[in-house]
Amino acid sequence: MRVLGVRVDCVDMEAALARIAGLIEAGGPCRLVATVNPEFVMHARRDPEFARILESAELAVIDGSGVLWAARRKGCEVAGKVAGIDLVTRLAELCAARGWQPFFLGAGPGVAEAAADRLAERFPGFRTAGCYAGEAGPAGDAEALARIQAARPHLLLVAYGHSRQERWIARNRELLPVPVAIGVGGAFDFASGRVRRAPEWMRRAHLEWLFRLALQPWRARRMAVLPGFALAVLREG
Repeated sequence: MRVLGVRVDCVDMEAALARIAGLIEAGGPCRLVATVNPEFVMHARRDPEFARILESAELAVIDGSGVLWAARRKGCEVAGKVAGIDLVTRLAELCAARGWQPFFLGAGPGVAEAAADRLAERFPGFRTAGCYAGEAGPAGDAEALARIQAARPHLLLVAYGHSRQERWIARNRELLPVPVAIGVGGAFDFASGRVRRAPEWMRRAHLEWLFRLALQPWRARRMAVLPGFALAVLREG
């Protein structure tokens, strides 16, 4: 279905994991998995190139309470959103069980490594093929690609934040020796323990955004798109 013109797939966490696992098992060229939230949607409406990248995704999961609300208005009966940190955690569990090794690209220096260590403590058998902070711009592509190509991972997780992570994947997709690449935003910060996550009750009440805003007031500028998103969804009917 489409939310303000942006395609999203009406799948829950289990269906998303099954789809990603199938892509990994099938191998072949790199496919993009996008985690769509209201910021993605509003950005895509004013940026045709970003809209094109999202349209090219093999899977576009609902990451954000606003998109979940909008999708439900259109008849999507999915139980809940596929939050980036939850997806990374479940993928780590899946990789540990299957013997798959993901590559963690992005976040600040040492953050990906810390996230990998904590996930390994939680899921015995979990190992990454490599971790590298790198940089989101084209100037850093050659070094990142060399590391990923040498590691030959089963899965690539890119944490540069939207839309830089999706642009990085799109720009380098044909050179990536990995069947699936996913932009995961700030998931490494949460997985590493460097950023606290909202209590469970706030997540159930779809108030995780409020907790993050209290911890990171600078996010107010990014969240300013939310009223416009809600109004546009209501106008669309």
